[in-house]
Amino acid sequence: MADYGNIPVDFLDRMKSLLKNEYEDFAASFEKERYQALRINPLKAGKECIFDSFSTLTGVPWEENGFYYDGSLRPGKHPLHEAGAYYIQEPSAMSAVAVLDPKEGDVVLDLCASPGGKTTQIAGRLNNTGLLVSNEIIKDRAKILSQNIERLGVRNAVVLNESPEKLASCFHGFFDKILVDAPCSGEGMFRKEDSASKEWSLENVALCAERQKNILESAATMLKAGGNLCYSTCTFSVEENEGVISEFLDAHPEFSICESPLEDAGFFSKARPEWLNEKKDDLSHAFRLWPHKLKGEGHFVCLLKKAGSKTGKPDVSDSGSKKKIGKEESVLREFLLNELKIKKETVDALFNERSIVSFGENLYLTPSALANLKFLKTERPGLHVAIDKKNRLEPAHALAMSLRPEETDSFVDLSDSDAIKYLKGETINVSPSLKGYVLVTYKNVSMGFGKAVNGILKNHYPKGLRRETEIN
Repeated sequence: MADYGNIPVDFLDRMKSLLKNEYEDFAASFEKERYQALRINPLKAGKECIFDSFSTLTGVPWEENGFYYDGSLRPGKHPLHEAGAYYIQEPSAMSAVAVLDPKEGDVVLDLCASPGGKTTQIAGRLNNTGLLVSNEIIKDRAKILSQNIERLGVRNAVVLNESPEKLASCFHGFFDKILVDAPCSGEGMFRKEDSASKEWSLENVALCAERQKNILESAATMLKAGGNLCYSTCTFSVEENEGVISEFLDAHPEFSICESPLEDAGFFSKARPEWLNEKKDDLSHAFRLWPHKLKGEGHFVCLLKKAGSKTGKPDVSDSGSKKKIGKEESVLREFLLNELKIKKETVDALFNERSIVSFGENLYLTPSALANLKFLKTERPGLHVAIDKKNRLEPAHALAMSLRPEETDSFVDLSDSDAIKYLKGETINVSPSLKGYVLVTYKNVSMGFGKAVNGILKNHYPKGLRRETEIN
């Protein structure tokens, strides 16, 4: 057998017995360079803006905002990355949300959401309408998730830090669509992450499969009748893919696998129900993404539908709130309108079906349907809009990141050199006509706030985010 470095021998043996004539092509893929891609964030930037900075991008066929980039580029170092104009994402990982296909106005749950690639992809499709609940059970990972939601300017997301079982006890039949990008053995990430191959074992595959079944049970409870649930993994294991779905369908006759518009496009391969001890014909519409057949890593995607029809609006049980109401709406509105010079129609949209909630001195606009949940661990209760300093309000960085320049009467668009200076925390020379709080943009993509005094823009970019960037 050829030497494939850190790839576990037991894994290769399993794949050889399963893939047979395909195995040599599959194994050879581990010796090739992996494909790298970014996904444009439609909440903040258009394709023209990105192509102006990276002219050699080529499209990912299953995601209209996804683009492969050349390995010589370093988009993670560019100011537009810090501005949230795009998210660097493995191309195969874009497939699950493309199959789920969220629409504007949907109420969506991303159940295993960190670090935020698929959550922010969902957010782009919702276009700040409906509701996005993004959950991550591990506290440190929930913080990373929240940071990425903030960077990409998402207004309609709440980040929770709970177990799927706890969520299921609160959100019975609540969501139109649910994504379960399940924690898995990570076989599809061997080429991308050395840690994935080092942590792999047959025992871990079995443990992951049991955990995935439990997560799906919780998701099934939270989905509305008539709703869609997308299950995905980044592994090749039949136990974690076809096996999990087969057992779930046996236990839940109200669910069926439904076709996706992407099925006829020919991007993906069929699932492999023949790898189960007993072939399941009802798995025919599930997908596998193979690294030797497309430009991406390994992935499994299956779209499920719950029988029935959707009725009514979201309803969450309310047994009181531990979060006290902050500043009166009129005071906060006046601050946004007069001091930040945000246009009235934007302020009205921000307050639409949202309540003011305070976490300490931090003021959030929280979706009204979730404002009174006292019993869930919350990492981010909504859009962070201001900090209450008792005798004054200060704008939150998240608010700036969610704004477009046309939504305010006071903004300044920086040059390349000034954008780099701003992200390092330096002051910027501006027109003396600018006064007070100013939205700072680069290529018309918001980066944060500054405060203009006598031709100098005092930098309000958060100290913890300041870094060196570069423009190729």
